[in-house]
Amino acid sequence: MPEVIIAGPDGRLEGRYHHAKQPNAPIALVLHPHPQYGGTMNNKVVYTTYHAFVQQGFAVLRFNFRGVGRSQGTFDRGEGELSDAASALDWLQSYNPNASACWIAGFSFGAWIGMQLLMRRPEIDGFVSVAPPANMYDFSFLAPCPSSGLIVHGDEDPMVPIEAVQKLIDKLMHQRDIKIVYKLVHGADHFFAENLPELDEAIQTYVAKNHKPKAAIAGR
Repeated sequence: MPEVIIAGPDGRLEGRYHHAKQPNAPIALVLHPHPQYGGTMNNKVVYTTYHAFVQQGFAVLRFNFRGVGRSQGTFDRGEGELSDAASALDWLQSYNPNASACWIAGFSFGAWIGMQLLMRRPEIDGFVSVAPPANMYDFSFLAPCPSSGLIVHGDEDPMVPIEAVQKLIDKLMHQRDIKIVYKLVHGADHFFAENLPELDEAIQTYVAKNHKPKAAIAGR
């Protein structure tokens, strides 16, 4: 799990990268929760998500948004963080030019950023969104959502009500050719403090069933 330094739009970005052994392995980028509330790439949910993709044979990158850890810059209300994520994805693709697929994953604030990146990058084939803060941020940009994916939420999340996430899912499910799998983890709070194994299982099960290698994405 080597440390990497990525050239971001506002200075260097600190990351951790796992390179897959098999040629043309799929790639996944994992985004962390809100920087101003203690969110880092070492968050347990982020690490669990990262490790789930590793176990499924992906080359995986997680990194600190600007102003977090050794990453340079300052918090930018999501606009700069979206640019950071785009730069991180560029870096990941440059190291894996013949990747068989490209996925995005995020937790909380990172889920919001990840879904925005999904709208801007047509090469992204699938997504995993953990505890998307549908009551705090506007997700109306998902019109239409360009990819199917997995949404995982805890039924005892005090920060993001189930109703808000269900409303988002209902909207996405009515879109043509899009299939959203919704996994509600019983007893889990926003941080899945006692439910990380269930989170890991949900992600690995979904990715194993829905990852379909295809022609290299380079140049698409």
